[in-house]
Amino acid sequence: MKPVNRITHHQRQGSALVLSLIFIAMFSALAAAMAGMSGANIQIAENHRKVNNARACAESGLEVIRFWMDKVEISGTTAPDQLFAKLTADLQSKLTNAGITNLVPTSTTIAISNVSVNSGLGQSFSALLTKLDNKNIRVDVTGHYGSFNRTIRSAYTFDDRANNVFDFGVASKGPISLSGNVEIEGVNLQVESNAYIESLNNLLSLSIIGNSHIAGSVKIVNPLAMVHLQGGKAGIGGETGAAAMNHVQIGVEPCEFPEMDPTPFIPYATRVLRASDSTSANATYENLKIPAGMNPSFSGNVVLKGVVFIESPNVVTFSGGVNVTGIIVTNGDPTDNSATNKLKFTGNVTGNPITQLPQQTQFEGLHDKTGTFIMAPGFQVGFGGSFSTLSGAIAANGIELWGKAGGTINGSIVNYSDAPMTLQGNTDLYFNRSGLTEVPAGFVPQLVMFYNPASYEEVP
Repeated sequence: MKPVNRITHHQRQGSALVLSLIFIAMFSALAAAMAGMSGANIQIAENHRKVNNARACAESGLEVIRFWMDKVEISGTTAPDQLFAKLTADLQSKLTNAGITNLVPTSTTIAISNVSVNSGLGQSFSALLTKLDNKNIRVDVTGHYGSFNRTIRSAYTFDDRANNVFDFGVASKGPISLSGNVEIEGVNLQVESNAYIESLNNLLSLSIIGNSHIAGSVKIVNPLAMVHLQGGKAGIGGETGAAAMNHVQIGVEPCEFPEMDPTPFIPYATRVLRASDSTSANATYENLKIPAGMNPSFSGNVVLKGVVFIESPNVVTFSGGVNVTGIIVTNGDPTDNSATNKLKFTGNVTGNPITQLPQQTQFEGLHDKTGTFIMAPGFQVGFGGSFSTLSGAIAANGIELWGKAGGTINGSIVNYSDAPMTLQGNTDLYFNRSGLTEVPAGFVPQLVMFYNPASYEEVP
């Protein structure tokens, strides 16, 4: 039997240990790398958090600036190069009243220093308003969080309000009261006779009694307004009783009552009415001025051409026939609702478009001042006689119609007084506002700040 040959293998002691050490080193390196990466990610996340906090502060600041800019109201008579100065004064006044005094204005900028958002976390914002030109403002709002800052830029523009009371046939700051046989109709469409009422100081905003009716719809600003309908034929929008309320909206957004500015017309009134002038005879007046305190009563038939300017205080009565080709204006206090000053028409009235004035030197520049028949700040205006057509809007601090007053009005009737606007008797008003897209001459809409959403950007 042959002996078995045994093969002897030499063992390599320690190789497993070496491999283990290698893997341990690799995993340690990976762990260290992952720990480092995690730390970096945490730091990046922390930086993002701080950046987002800074951006959130800028967003908060932008909303605060928008809140105050939305409150800015500037007279439309302001010269374009004075708008930024008016904006500065208006903002400074409003913010001072709110206890905010950190405004630093110059002729072209308004700087607002750090405004705290969260003092405990060190969050705040600052803002810089810059005049780009007479109509446009750039607003940079910077949010601050620790050492991180982010700036958001936007733009604002001076412009007229979108809605005003001349979009309605009848508009009143005070309540409206109809009694008797009063009809308010549209000549072409019923919307021409729509009514707008603020009545913020009187809950009874609209009262319709008897056979009176408003053919259009009614919008009332006072959210607590009440509407009183009395009589089987008292109605709104072609319906009576409870169904009439389908045509009434309560709690609507307010519209603007444009500022009454008679100053462009006053220089035309060069023919001064004298105490020796007879007001009982038939007469023709061109560009007439009625001095303060004269209180004339015209009982004859009167022809008025161009501008009729009535100084305050005065009570002026036309009891005879009146034929007007032009505009009647007063210079009363637009906040005077006392009805101390009066302009009364108890006879028949004819109103012709101002475009029908002769092409003569004394009327030069008047022909394009269209859309207005009476603009009487601080005066109560009343009609007791009939009229065929009045070519323009009627606006005053108090409106009354009684008796057989009525006819067609190519424009709107606007009551700037908180006192009720009253229509009673056999008054039929037909409103023709077809083609009227411009604010009537002499009425100046307020300028407000419009935010341009498309201008929003984050500044690097």
